[in-house]
Order: sequence, then structure tokens, then C-alpha cells
Amino acid sequence: MIDTGLKAKVAVITGANHGIGAATALAFAKEGAKVFLNYLRLSPEEYGGVSKEEAERATKPGRGYYYKTITRSADKVVKEIREAGVECSAWEADLADPGNIPKLFDKAEVKYGKVDILVNNAAHDRFDTFIPPDELEKNPLFVGEYPMITISPDSHDEHFAVNTRAVALLIKEFAQRHIARKATWGRIINISTDGAYAHPSNVSYGASKFAVDF
Repeated sequence: MIDTGLKAKVAVITGANHGIGAATALAFAKEGAKVFLNYLRLSPEEYGGVSKEEAERATKPGRGYYYKTITRSADKVVKEIREAGVECSAWEADLADPGNIPKLFDKAEVKYGKVDILVNNAAHDRFDTFIPPDELEKNPLFVGEYPMITISPDSHDEHFAVNTRAVALLIKEFAQRHIARKATWGRIINISTDGAYAHPSNVSYGASKFAVDF
């Protein structure tokens, strides 16, 4: 059996109510780490143009099912980890608000003590493109299963607020606390996306993730 050295370590994992974040939390818990989860539930109507009823009915992978997952709290993940005998808590907060960054660490430290591991997984992702709105409306070749908009100041800023700025501020907060307590061990893991430099139908998301890569 391989000792990963994670037993009793404290991990903060963002975007952990579904998908990669939830799987990461379960993987760390399996190795005995205490996990503190951050997440944000999103409206399927506002975020993806899918009614709440349609999302709830979805049972197979696809647009409806994806938007069903983003409406979930982290309760299921927390329950599964606790049932395995590992400590786990969660806090719902929007990381686009810089004020929530230190609060996240404060809450994790109150629960479990110093944070040893930071996993930056939370992401904002809405399809936007350079193609003008009138072309999007009349040419279905440009639009796939997910709704797409022409890039705007708001769509661009929304992506960078979560995918880039929040990551930088989380790293700064982690480093600041790490240095202040003269810690000698710690890890930061940033989750990006394959081909971040080539997302022609998702330009703000790709750019914000590519910024983290560098």
C-alpha cells in the first residue's frame, strides 16, 4: 500500500458540488485528508437557457443533465465523505466576490486548522464568441447544443473574475498564511482545460483558463 502522506492534511477544494471538484474531494478523502468544499449553485434558466423542470427530468448526459448538476448543493458529496469516516464540510459562496476569499480560509481553519492543500477547480463557463449576434441567429452552424452569445464586457469579465482573478487571490491567501505560520509543506493544484488557447466558440473561458496556465 502506498502512503500518499495526505492523512490528516486539510484540503480546500473549490467548485466541489459536482464533476471534477466532487471527484477530487472524494479522492482526497479516500487518502484520509480532511476536506473543506466551496461551491456555488447556478440557475439553469439564467445560466443555460434550460427550464428548471427540464433540467430536473434529465437522466442522460447532455445539455439538460449538465445544467441539472450545476443546481446541486454539495450535501451529497459531504454525506458520502462523512459516511466513509472522514471529516468534511462545505460553504456556498461566489468566488467572483474577492471578499469571500479570506472568508473561505477562515471557515476552513475554524473547522480543521491550517490549510495544507488548495485545489482551484471552480469555473465560470458560458459560451461566447467573436461572431456577431445577427450571424449567430441566422447561421445554425455556429451554434451547437449549448447557448452561445457574442462576447461582451460582462461575459468577458464574468469569466476572468472566477477563472483567473479568484485563482490568483486564492493562491495569494494560501501563500500569505503558509508563510506567516512558517509552514514547510503545502500544495496548490490549479485545474485548467485541454486546449485552453483554442476555444473559438468559448473565447472568454479559454482565455481565462489560459491565463492561469501561465
